[in-house]
Order: sequence, then C-alpha cells, then structure tokens
Amino acid sequence: MFDSRLGCSTISFRHLPLRSALEVIGELGFTEIDLGSLPGVCDHVPLDLDDRGVREVVEAVQRSGLAVRSINCDVGDMNNPATDLEASLHLERLLELASRVGAHALVLPNGALTHEPIESLDSDLDRVAANLNYASTRAHRHGVDIWTESLHVFRLCCTTGRAVALAERIDPAIGIVMDFSHIVASGGDPAHFARSMGSRISHVHIRDSTRGEVRLDEPDAVDKPGNINISVGRGEVDFRGGIDALGSAGFTGHFALELETRDISDKQRPAATAAAGDLITELLLDTHQEPS
Repeated sequence: MFDSRLGCSTISFRHLPLRSALEVIGELGFTEIDLGSLPGVCDHVPLDLDDRGVREVVEAVQRSGLAVRSINCDVGDMNNPATDLEASLHLERLLELASRVGAHALVLPNGALTHEPIESLDSDLDRVAANLNYASTRAHRHGVDIWTESLHVFRLCCTTGRAVALAERIDPAIGIVMDFSHIVASGGDPAHFARSMGSRISHVHIRDSTRGEVRLDEPDAVDKPGNINISVGRGEVDFRGGIDALGSAGFTGHFALELETRDISDKQRPAATAAAGDLITELLLDTHQEPS
C-alpha cells in the first residue's frame, strides 16, 4: 500500500493509450494521478484539445475511479511576446477539463525550452510572471489553481537562482512544483530548494537524475545538465534529505512519480514504478507529515 499522498503521473506510462495507462496505475494500487499533456513527452491529454477530446479524457478518468491532482501541460512559451494567453482556446479547454475531472491545478512551464532569454533575463522573467498571473486569474473562474514547475533544467528557469527570481515575481496564489530530478540535474540541492521556496511549494515530482552543472549566470558559464531519464534509485538524488527538508518547511501536499525513464523496457515499467512507490512511501512515513 502506497502513502495516500503519493500519486503517479500518466507520463510514467506514456507509451500506453490513456485508458490503458490509467488501468495499469490503478492496478498497481495508486489512487491519484497527474495527467500528462506535453509536446514530445506525453499526449494523454491531446495537444490539440477540442470538445471531443475533453469529453473522452473525462470519460476515461471517471471510468478509472482515479483522482486527478494536476494536469501537466504547455500553452506556449511564457517568455515569448508572441504568446497570447488571452486568445488561447487551448488554455480555456484545459481549464474546463481540469474543472470537470476535479483537478486541483494546471501545471504550466516557466518559459521556453532554452536557457537563453529572448530579450533579457529580467524582461523574460517579468513576461513569464505576467502570463502566469493572467492564467491564474482565469483559472480561478473555473475553481482551478495554477502551478508552475519553476526549476526545469532545460527551460528558462534552469537553476535555483532563476526559479527564486520567478517566484518573487508571481502572485503568491500560484504554487511551485518541485521536481527532484531537475534540481539535481542542474547542480542544485533539493533540500536547499525546499528551504528557499518553503510554503510556496504546492506539489512535488519524484524522479531520479545524475548530477549535472548549470551555471549560466556566472562568468565562466557551465552547461552540463544531468540525465533525468533514469529509474528511481539509479541516480544521485537524495530523496530522504529532500523529503525531510520539505517536512521541516511545513510542506503537507502531495507527490507524484513522474518516471520518464529510458533505462528500462516498457515491460519493466510497472515493476519499477511499484518499487519507486514503495521507496518513497517508506520515506514519507518516516517524516510523519499530515496530508492536505
């Protein structure tokens, strides 16, 4: 039995159609999911979402009996002046879907899939913050929150420093998603990240990584991200230290296994997911956190 705060992202079974992925996740014993809708990663929520797509995802989720914590999605490069969320039908349909499946939040990215700003770092961070703030206002009309994965080793906010700079710019109502793998792959420390963000952290993604180094804001810039596509237990992430730090920071939210692994076969994924669930459950029980 897994901890009640531990769910599983459908990204962990992105090779399967949505209904099949939900079936496997339920059979493993999870009761909660994150839905994946990311270009090049997972299209369990269609990337060209229309009314039919909304209806089909709602039906699949309802049939599975699984609760939805969040939808991890992309509505455009948030630091690009050409991104117009006010005219985004895709954002509106995602919010409608989130409301209908009972999701707590949409998880939006922190910028484009590049470390280089379009204008300047300050200007780009300001634009990301403005877009997130707008999306949050729009989401609240649907009874949904906006969260952002504010450290993503391949996106604009690729270091803890940049993630903190973005957090300082966005509405406090916008939650921060902490991903262990991206922090370690950037050369950061999950415990330090947890202390830096504190009560702003609303959700946590669990996956492993080798240690990398991203130091773009220093004179001798280094950009050697770690490998984030390995199974839990095969990398260098200190899950215990990070989970303990989250507990000390007062975090009582939920966690999701987001196992975008490439070091195992598809047949091995259920067993590897169960093993990861057992490991994280043991660590969560040791912290004695109260669920929210």
